[in-house]
Amino acid sequence: MGEDDGREWRERQRHAVRAHAEAQERARAAEQAEAAELVARFAAEATRRGLPTTRLSASSYDGRGRYRTRLTGWYLDRARTRAVDPAGRFYLLLVPAGLRARLFGADPRPAPAPLVIGQGGRDGDSVPLRDLLDRRLAAGDDPD
Repeated sequence: MGEDDGREWRERQRHAVRAHAEAQERARAAEQAEAAELVARFAAEATRRGLPTTRLSASSYDGRGRYRTRLTGWYLDRARTRAVDPAGRFYLLLVPAGLRARLFGADPRPAPAPLVIGQGGRDGDSVPLRDLLDRRLAAGDDPD
């Protein structure tokens, strides 16, 4: 293999890697847009139905602490780690443990919602976001 052949091969590889990364990014953006639409529709429907919101709290990553937040919304799961606020933003309510959070509360930021909750988790227990949102709406005033 000549020097020119090696350079040409490396350039084809770089191009293939770049094209693959761009395709993955487009797919990720499309999934995030679809999930954001599902979450926004859920918030609008929950509001329309008059589902009461609750003051949300966040858990520490290690699960040992719960912290107040300024957020209100609807928990989506029994573990109370995923929620949606009335503006249609998705929250993963896990934060670092710390004295500041204990004293002043936690300030979780909105996150992109995944289309499948728990995908890739150790227990293999995953659920499509649409199903989780539908279940929460069906639960009405009694989410547990």
